[in-house]
Amino acid sequence: MIDKARLKERVLELVQIDSHSRKELAIALHLKEILEGLGGVVFVDDAGAAVGGEVGNLVAHFDGTVDGAEPMLLSAHMDTVAPGEGVMPVVEGDIIRSDGTTVLGGDDKSGIAIILEVIESLREEELPHGHIDVVFTICEEMGLLGAKHLDLGLVRAKTGLVLDSDSIGFLITRAPAANLVEFEVHGLEAHAGICPERGMSALQVAARGIAAMQLGRIDEDTTANIGLVNGGTAVNIVPNRVTLTGEVRSHDEEKLERQTRAMLACLEEAAAGATLELDGRLHEARVESRIKRQYDRMDVPHETAIVRRVHEAATNLGLAVDTIAKGGGCDANVLNQRGLQVANLASGMRDIHTVNEWLDVNDLVSAARLIHEVVRLEGCRVS
Repeated sequence: MIDKARLKERVLELVQIDSHSRKELAIALHLKEILEGLGGVVFVDDAGAAVGGEVGNLVAHFDGTVDGAEPMLLSAHMDTVAPGEGVMPVVEGDIIRSDGTTVLGGDDKSGIAIILEVIESLREEELPHGHIDVVFTICEEMGLLGAKHLDLGLVRAKTGLVLDSDSIGFLITRAPAANLVEFEVHGLEAHAGICPERGMSALQVAARGIAAMQLGRIDEDTTANIGLVNGGTAVNIVPNRVTLTGEVRSHDEEKLERQTRAMLACLEEAAAGATLELDGRLHEARVESRIKRQYDRMDVPHETAIVRRVHEAATNLGLAVDTIAKGGGCDANVLNQRGLQVANLASGMRDIHTVNEWLDVNDLVSAARLIHEVVRLEGCRVS
């Protein structure tokens, strides 16, 4: 049986352990101790070294009690976004909030707490179940790096659930692919006070290009954003270089590439209109582009075993769970591309990536009950 008080206490404990991306050692050591205390055999892979972090992904094996049940994966990520150090949670009954100076870290420590509670409740009740593999990843917030470098040789399960969504009452089976885009705009430096006419502002060129872009919600499948602008060397120098970093996401590959090309075209057109003849030489603004696929799209068919299991469990519990598409990417995107069948179940997080983040413990209890029932059903089929 899911213990609400214990689950609440576990969340409060976890969110107060600092774990920015690449700095997950403290929480990894804490979780390793908990997992081993619950009877798990814990492995740490080499993903940390691959991404320049303090520690790798945690993989814990919990052996099944019945033969023939399909192994199940339960996964969440350990890292949080900034500002996420020195979290001081505020408790108002079953609501847990950030104090407004940091994120809460419910993304994704709510998922971690739910998984730990499910494992603990299964152990207490001695329910029949198949093998369970728990995977806690690093650096999810940096482009799903932990999942990309996960040592799949340590993972026995081929199907399961990632807990990493704010969509309460939904199972996410479709998620977009994403391109990371970096555009470097080059102009010509000059003293901004003495001879600005001898310069060509890369920032001004970039601004014209951004102004021409369609950003935000492009259509029902596609979004685009320029999130970082960096450049210039001093307030009295016309900037000769500006770097724009952003992303494009889409459920449709053709739309993804079309939007990416359109953003580059806007900057190239702005640069084409910026020329300066100086001392007998023609200077032209120019744009360099670096486009990298962050992750591919996720599309888990409704007839797959994990989706059917979740719906059956929800029916048994009288819970409403619908399958949906979502605009965010998560470790499930990568794991599906690497040969697993994994859907993304809501873990209760709200207003994520903001200092207004909050959780309702009742949402976490519902998710834990659902997963507990999924595991129980599989064990009953073969016991």
